[in-house]
Amino acid sequence: MTDLEAVGVRLLQLEDDLSEQLDQMTFAPPVQLVYNPLRYASDPHRQYVLNYGNTTKNLLFIGMNPGPFGMAQNGVPFGDVQSVKNFLSISGDVTKPEVEHPKRPVNGFACARREVSGSRLWGWIEKHCCTADKFFERCYIHNYCPLLFLASSSRNITPPQLKCDDRRALLALCDVSLLKVIRLLDPKAVVGIGHFAADRVARVLRENIELRHIGTGCILHPSPASPLANKNWAETVEKQLKHMQLWKFISREEYE
Repeated sequence: MTDLEAVGVRLLQLEDDLSEQLDQMTFAPPVQLVYNPLRYASDPHRQYVLNYGNTTKNLLFIGMNPGPFGMAQNGVPFGDVQSVKNFLSISGDVTKPEVEHPKRPVNGFACARREVSGSRLWGWIEKHCCTADKFFERCYIHNYCPLLFLASSSRNITPPQLKCDDRRALLALCDVSLLKVIRLLDPKAVVGIGHFAADRVARVLRENIELRHIGTGCILHPSPASPLANKNWAETVEKQLKHMQLWKFISREEYE
């Protein structure tokens, strides 16, 4: 195994370690079901990590957790199916969570519904980097928490919406894992996609003095639930990254 291959393998091990810890947790209502796509979509997720997470990075983006029509379907962060297949060139076997909500089935790569956040994010990356390989030479996208939480109605429950004790326990485990991921990928800057992820990044780096040289920041989340994201999301994010002096890691014109 080469050093570069070892980075991806170690990243997978960190994620598996976190999954094992999270598997021991139970969650109070309103959570009824928990999906862990690192388990049932391990094949495409492994491809994502080994293809694109096998080197250290300049810029690390952190998302919050899987969406029901994205990573929950295929194990790839912001995993809009069309983007995963066509831009990232990832496919593979996806099974089912142990218990599935009838209104939120896991259909893997047969999922017909677009994941708007992922479509926006990967489409924007393709526009500016042209190829996935070019983007991942310097950047990587990792989700802070690998779990999708669903209410009895099938409503998506985000980590900040968990009951206090559950949220505290989850954040403690995910913070430790995030710290290990940052140390492994050794980025110059870590940027949260949305305020929740940015806050967790800032806290982890602030509490570890040896990592305080790493830049932090936040970009607007591409979710259609955000009115701001529905108004020139791509232009807003470009301005945010330029303000943080990180645009050079995205735009192919900057480093060709």
